[in-house]
Order: sequence, then C-alpha cells, then structure tokens
Amino acid sequence: MPLCRSRSRPGGRRARGQCLACRVTPLLVCSAPGDCVKQTVRDHGVRGLYRGLSSLVYGSIPKAAVRFGMFEFLSNQMRDEQGKLDSTRGLLCGLGAGVAEAVVVVCPMETIKVKFIHDQCSPQPKYRGFFHGVREIVREQGLKGTYQGLTATVLKQGSNQAIRFFVMTSLKNWYKGDDPNKVINPFVTGVFGALAGAASVFGNTPLDVVKTRMQGLEAHKYKSTWDCAYQIMKHEGPLAFYKGTVPRLGRVCLDVAIVFVIYDEVVKFLNKVWKTD
Repeated sequence: MPLCRSRSRPGGRRARGQCLACRVTPLLVCSAPGDCVKQTVRDHGVRGLYRGLSSLVYGSIPKAAVRFGMFEFLSNQMRDEQGKLDSTRGLLCGLGAGVAEAVVVVCPMETIKVKFIHDQCSPQPKYRGFFHGVREIVREQGLKGTYQGLTATVLKQGSNQAIRFFVMTSLKNWYKGDDPNKVINPFVTGVFGALAGAASVFGNTPLDVVKTRMQGLEAHKYKSTWDCAYQIMKHEGPLAFYKGTVPRLGRVCLDVAIVFVIYDEVVKFLNKVWKTD
C-alpha cells in the first residue's frame, strides 16, 4: 500500500491530511490514486512505493500457510459423500480460514507494517529497520502493541476470505457442472480468482479502512473498533469507508488471481505425489 507525504506546500507549510488512496495520516492529500503514485515517486523515488515491503514479505508466507491450511482442514471435514464442497460450506470454511490467519499472522504483521510506514513518513523516523521497529514497539507497548485493531482485523479477514472462497467455490462448481473431476485450466482459475478478489474488495473495504486506522500511530484517538467506525461516519461521511477502493482493486485482483492459481497447481502436484485413500 503506497503511502505519500509532501514536505512542503506553497508558502513553505507542510501539507497534512489524509490521502484518499492511502487512508491514513499524516499524509499528502492526493486528488486521485494516480496522483498519489506520482507524488510519492516525486518526493521519495520509486523506492517510496515499497515502504513497508519487508514486513509484508515476512508475513505473506505464514499468512498463506495458515489460510490455506485451515481451509483444507475445514473443507475436508465439510465435504459431502461425493467429495463436493458447496458454496455455503465454502463460505464457512473461508470464514474460518480468515479468522485463523487474522489471529495468528495478519493482525501483528499488519500492525507492525502500518506503524513502520507511518514512522517512515514522519519528519524524524525512529525505526531503523523492520526488526528494530518490532523490538521498539514491543519494548514500548508490549506484545499488546502488535495486536492493535484485532477485532477489526478478524472482521476484515474473516469476511474477506469468506467472500473469496464463496465466489471461488461457486465458480468452480458452475464450471465443472456434473463432472467433479473436470480439470480447470490455470488461466480460468486466474480469472475466477480475480473476480473473487474484486468481490472481496467491494464487500469489505469499509472494514479495511477501519482496520488501517486502528493500527496506525494515531489509533489512540479511538476508544474501540466501533468508536473508530462511528468517528469516520460522523466526521467524514459514508464515502470515507471506500477510500482507496480503486488502488486496492487493482492490487487485490492480481494478488488473489496469482495466489489461487499457485494454490490449485500446488494441490494438483501434491495429489500426484502424495496419493491417499
């Protein structure tokens, strides 16, 4: 998630506010997602688009492992006699997978990522790197400091994966029709994944906005997740819950498409290597 900040505005004053694409403060007020990218590159170079990348990379592998591991476990318990998983059960399995990844991986990693990005956008950054940032956060705030916005994260990740797996399961069942053994081409899987990603963006961007606010350096302004949502609605209106939808849509569709293609191909490979009764 690229974040941007302007060092100065006409008159020499620092621009402060909330970027419509980034949804966090204190940041440059951008007129559009493209403007956000343009000004970030202008002020910080291309490297500015990759702030917070280290924590994102560190969290991606365990997040995917927990998500798909839990989904496989739950789906194996909920398939019918023919081994088919219907859409409703797919939604429940996705919900369970999302909640598991939120608690085990996503909440602490996202909290650290958001804090790190905010810190690097401040006039005097105090974190020298990812591990130094983690050490300082835990030293100052304890382990609780890495679990800010847990409720919002659970709601966001749970609904996120519930929507994605529901859409994927529905599309796969529709594509296979009466032939449960029909092989799905990776390109088709990618298209289905992109559609699932788009559905999740429109379905839970409001929760993502609240989660980001609750994990930022200014999270202390909110009494709880619900208070955060109330304050956003009261002071910024309902459209504020959809800030960043366009840039998130582009990223998530590609991300989910790639992940589901890799997941399906890995499962196919493992089924050939690890044949079970």
